[in-house]
Amino acid sequence: MTEIVSSSSPAFVRPTAARRDIGIKRRYAAERRFRAYGMVAIMTGLFFLFVLLWTVISNGYTAFQQTTITLPIEFAEKVIDPKNERAANPSKLMTANYPLLVRDALVKALGIDPKNRAEVKKATEMVSASARMQLRDIVIANPSVIGTTVNVSLLAEGNIDSANKGQIDLAVEESKRKVNDQQIGWMKTLTDSGAMTKDFNTGIFTFGASSRPEAAGIGVAALGSLYMMLIVLVLALPIGVAASIYLEEFAPKNRLTDLIEVNINNLAAVPSIVYGLLGLSIFINFAGMPRSAALVGGLVLTLMTLPTIIIATRAALKAVPPSIRSAALGLGASKMQTIFHHVLPLAMPGVLTGTIIGLAHALGETAPLLLIGMVAFVVDFPGSPMEPSTALPVQIYMWANEAERAFVERTSGAIIILLIFLVVMNLGAILLRRRFERRW
Repeated sequence: MTEIVSSSSPAFVRPTAARRDIGIKRRYAAERRFRAYGMVAIMTGLFFLFVLLWTVISNGYTAFQQTTITLPIEFAEKVIDPKNERAANPSKLMTANYPLLVRDALVKALGIDPKNRAEVKKATEMVSASARMQLRDIVIANPSVIGTTVNVSLLAEGNIDSANKGQIDLAVEESKRKVNDQQIGWMKTLTDSGAMTKDFNTGIFTFGASSRPEAAGIGVAALGSLYMMLIVLVLALPIGVAASIYLEEFAPKNRLTDLIEVNINNLAAVPSIVYGLLGLSIFINFAGMPRSAALVGGLVLTLMTLPTIIIATRAALKAVPPSIRSAALGLGASKMQTIFHHVLPLAMPGVLTGTIIGLAHALGETAPLLLIGMVAFVVDFPGSPMEPSTALPVQIYMWANEAERAFVERTSGAIIILLIFLVVMNLGAILLRRRFERRW
């Protein structure tokens, strides 16, 4: 038999007030320690986030400024078309000696002796080599400019641009920097005359790949990423939603569907580089699709995004109360009408949230795109998803591997742009969810 010990029994020891106070104090102390651990964890995360953002922004904000040198360029006919052949053969304008026009303009602007080859060479090195293409495009677009003098804003060479932004210490001895004293003097002369200025760098948004940092931009990469995101949206959203509806509403509960569900959850955790290997073997080696094309990148990212959309959509469908389904069926609606007229509209906030988060994840992926050849050096804008292109995170990866210092700010500037895109997409997901979400 079980012996019941009453409070009046000698074996029962009533806790004293002191013991109760000690126990309460210990519980309160444990609670305070847990709160302190949580605050330390949050502050540590915020600290490293601040360090990351500060490093990127401090190195990248100057990428949105560009030093330009405005010179009166004389489009001399004796240099561009000495034999007056442009009417019969317009291609002659493509091969003209445009750097000579820049050299002559600099010699006049700086008062350099044209016979002093050393000084002339140092002066022409202050202007980007992309000036040749810039002047060529001006002449081809408007041949009537030949024989006239036009003020043209030319990009400064990368080291001159860095020096003008204060990124190069000009106080060190001349042999330890890439900008010599004579060029520093010419920079001051051009700045005082108003020829050298710092303007907003629209080129970082419109230029393509270039080996010269001052002429490099994310234009081609941004268009390639846009093509891929459209492909992912067009393919992943309907396929993911359809698969989720079938698994959640129609599929019988058996071992086969359980196996499918487990595999979908496992695919969401597969490293992204595995999807790159899959795309390389199927879409490129087997199907024969072109390498470094946005179409292949979009298909690979679609495969990677599908599990995320399916899981999020199924969770949204489960969150709809069963009473909604019962009421629709009770009023005579079919199973299909119940789902598409009642359940899916109520689950749409969760579906949109999962889709946007999946797209944001795909936008920042690099590893699978490297394996399908999207590290190509692409200068021209792709006219379609079948043409060679690159992506924004891949462009950042390529710039990070460049040796020139001026690419450091380009890399950080592109990271800032990518972070802005990701923040906007995630904020959009939050706002859509709050706008359409219903609480039950």
